[in-house]
Amino acid sequence: MNKAELIDAVAAKTGSSKAKTAEMLDGLMASVKEALAKQDAVQLIGFGTFAVTERAAREGRNPATGKTIKIPAKKVVKFKVGKALSDAVAGVKAAAKPAAKPAAKPAKKK
Repeated sequence: MNKAELIDAVAAKTGSSKAKTAEMLDGLMASVKEALAKQDAVQLIGFGTFAVTERAAREGRNPATGKTIKIPAKKVVKFKVGKALSDAVAGVKAAAKPAAKPAAKPAKKK
């Protein structure tokens, strides 16, 4: 699914116009980008968490020449999947809430 297909799907589910949905999606993506640029994590309960982590410097190899190269440290964005999304993808149905216990019956008169 690409961005245009996502906009179509969200607009259909919410009854909103495609233009308004596109504007909201752009705002969401800009807000997430700004938060991550400030090193803040973005947690969407049930969906997942976006967070910035530091990748250490390391040595690698140029596959064409076999020569060792230094790969510098850098910050990367990681995404940790939330339980609800993970369960949905795995096909696990949400556990049904336990039924409420019926109210106690009044005592019978003799």
